[in-house]
Amino acid sequence: MGATLRALRALVLLAGFHLLGLLLLALLGALDWVAWRWAPAVWALKTYVLSFVLAVPVVRGMLMLRTPRDEGVAGVPVTEAEEPRLWAAVRELAGRVGTRAPDEIRLTADMNAAVTEDARLLGLRGGTRRLYLGLPLVAGLSEARLRAVLAHELGHYANSDTRLSGITERSRLHVARTVGRFEEKSGLKVAKERARQERKSARRVARGKTAKEVDTTGAGFSYRVMARIYTAYGRFSMRATQSGSRRQEIAADLAAARIAGRDATASALRALPALDTAHEFYLNSYATLGVEFGMLPPHGEVFGGVRHLLDARAEELAGMRAELPTEPATPYDSHPSTAERVATIESLPDDGRSAEEDRPAFALFTSPEAALRAVEDATLTPEALAMRRLDWPDLVHASMTARYVRDTEPLRTAITELPGARDDRAAGEGTALGIGLGIARQTEAFLDAVDTGAVWDLVDRLPKSEEAAAATGRAAREFARSSLRRELARLLTTALTADGRARWQLSWSAPASLLLPDGYADALPAALDAAIADRPDTEPLRKLLATGGAL
Repeated sequence: MGATLRALRALVLLAGFHLLGLLLLALLGALDWVAWRWAPAVWALKTYVLSFVLAVPVVRGMLMLRTPRDEGVAGVPVTEAEEPRLWAAVRELAGRVGTRAPDEIRLTADMNAAVTEDARLLGLRGGTRRLYLGLPLVAGLSEARLRAVLAHELGHYANSDTRLSGITERSRLHVARTVGRFEEKSGLKVAKERARQERKSARRVARGKTAKEVDTTGAGFSYRVMARIYTAYGRFSMRATQSGSRRQEIAADLAAARIAGRDATASALRALPALDTAHEFYLNSYATLGVEFGMLPPHGEVFGGVRHLLDARAEELAGMRAELPTEPATPYDSHPSTAERVATIESLPDDGRSAEEDRPAFALFTSPEAALRAVEDATLTPEALAMRRLDWPDLVHASMTARYVRDTEPLRTAITELPGARDDRAAGEGTALGIGLGIARQTEAFLDAVDTGAVWDLVDRLPKSEEAAAATGRAAREFARSSLRRELARLLTTALTADGRARWQLSWSAPASLLLPDGYADALPAALDAAIADRPDTEPLRKLLATGGAL
């Protein structure tokens, strides 16, 4: 479908939204007329009020003539003087695609690349073009693959996709906002009715009667009906436009293959799902590991650190690129499935340009580290920017140690309630030495409780799983024994890391591991088993705690 037909379809769908509003207003007016002619005065008045409150969101949606300006993605604009090689590559690719180059390039923290255009007069006139380029994406691509990604995005300009998206987006926004207003009104009615029934039930209970069950089924019904009408139109509009969006993606892929090469384009498409998964894992498991304790990686590594993960797990990522997601596209997806896109590109004739690994995409940047720091400063909140920065090895150790100190807090609180126990938790508050000494004393108190048998009552007060809580007899005893071993191991780990005798080790290819003093790894399992036996023996654990210097 050409640009003219796509523009016409978008205008028809936008006009359809207004036509739907006029139709609904006409139905409400007809309902008022029927009430005026035949309904009693009281019912007619209620009908007028209902029609008015239903008509307000419809009219407001129809009168929203201007689409609110999109604030866009948080990013850092880079000039041609700052990044000449990047700008030269983008201008060269735009010329080969046959379109005008973007007016701005903005670097972002996303694993994505995108283009926008501030088109005017419903897309009839072009406007400012912006290319958004995520630095985590750049970190995971070679230069050839990045050129394929950029050629794909510039292909959307050549196909007028960005200019015409404004009309389609306006139609979707009108529908979404109108539905949102009706759902908001429905929610308020439901809440009001619930509060009324709860007050009535409270009065019944005060008089000694049984409270009735709250039922808000009918509250806000008319608003929900109106919302469903607009939702149905929104789905129809989405189905009508998203099929075109999927064709636009294929067309942009073909443009990229023509410019950057078949193999490089297919390789980039294969890499995107794997990189997206790796990036999400990196953010959850590495970049934000110490956030809850007020710690972050070094400046520029919050988003740039994903490079270490990608290098360490290159073989795993290669396997993910070979096995593409096979989920079929739904009528509401804006993109075809990755498998379909790759199959389309790989079915093209061989153009003689291989996708052999070349230099990394960051070679197009004058200073990748400066770019990463600038994006970090522009993206993170002021609270995050004020956090303490630690090198990766120290960040992993400090975060894992703090997590164990926090997670053992319920157990250590219970220990202080044992007869004769001391509460040392606040003695060294704010100092690693004080915390380590306090936990060491609590560990000794815990072992004393094991020797006296008081530990079973202590463990019984800790949170349990549903299965453990329901167990009785020998099964309950085994659950308690398992819980005792787990809590004892966690407390020992906390004590050893807090006083410096053990250290959490950073690994980019596996979870963090605990480095113990010489001899501990072999002796600890047997010592734990001895402590939880029917006839407990804590001496092996006490000897371990009494030996070994700081790492």
